[in-house]
Amino acid sequence: MFIDTAEIEIQSGNGGSGLLSFHRARFIPKGGPDGGDGGVGGHVFIKADKQLHTLMDFRYRHKYKAGHGQPGGPNNRHGKNGRNCYIRLPAGTIIYNAETEEMVADLVEEGQEIVIAQGGKGGKGNSHYKTSTNRSPRKFTVGYPGVKLNLRLELKLLADVGLVGLPNAGKSTLLSRISDARPKIADYPFTTLIPNLGIVRVGDLSSFVVADIPGLIEGAHLGKGLGDEFLRHIERTKILLFLIDCSSSNIGKDYQTLQEELRSFDPSILKKTQMVAITKSDLLSEAQSTFNIPVDIIISSVTGDNLDKLKNMLWDRLKPDDSKAKLMEILSE
Repeated sequence: MFIDTAEIEIQSGNGGSGLLSFHRARFIPKGGPDGGDGGVGGHVFIKADKQLHTLMDFRYRHKYKAGHGQPGGPNNRHGKNGRNCYIRLPAGTIIYNAETEEMVADLVEEGQEIVIAQGGKGGKGNSHYKTSTNRSPRKFTVGYPGVKLNLRLELKLLADVGLVGLPNAGKSTLLSRISDARPKIADYPFTTLIPNLGIVRVGDLSSFVVADIPGLIEGAHLGKGLGDEFLRHIERTKILLFLIDCSSSNIGKDYQTLQEELRSFDPSILKKTQMVAITKSDLLSEAQSTFNIPVDIIISSVTGDNLDKLKNMLWDRLKPDDSKAKLMEILSE
């Protein structure tokens, strides 16, 4: 099951209290203050993990707590610090304060780690308050409370290329042919009900990530079909690859529908690099040689026609410009 939104409650640990204590030993009936400090409450850490691709686990477990710090002990013994709590989230997760809607963190890099809630400081024992005029202080402080937060999690998949097309345009079939992904494929609309990711290999050392987004229809931004539920997953892609079925009765309208739905969702998405591929060329008649839309390539995922060429075209637009990189290196020296 693919889940891309969730709400959780987190709480860091309370700090342990300092101790009121006086040293007592044989032949030392009135020893000085020796109350130790309380331990620090456990922190709540969040870390991005590339092995995770969904927020499903957080639909079943909502509360995460760190341990409390322990009280200080006699003989100036420091209380044990609270156990830290570690939460692993998919890379691409945005974390919001559920009450204020303020963005708390954006996990855009694998391994990125943050302290989302610090534990409370421990209190001070009475040994801290001994002075030349007060040799038997009875003052100590309690630990500080931890932090409690309600968080809203929103996952936006991190991919280089986003496949955009109407239902049954061949997105899943293409992904299965150019990557190791194995999405569900069938000859009826809305076969794909969740976004799928695939890693596309280019040569021996290079690769990029492609996201297959469930099909749009006219009015998707108003909630029709699958609505715009998954469009957030192409907000971070570098290239939009529009797939248009060559057997459509109105290719121009299909292209305009996709453009308008993206524009209605977020106009800035259309500022990304765009490519258009006509799909199912094995069904293309000889009379269909021109199209009334900009076309970069014509492909067939069934026969494999032009798939290698498509991969190379995408990679050429994704890979950094060596001349620009060298220029930036020279300028930085």
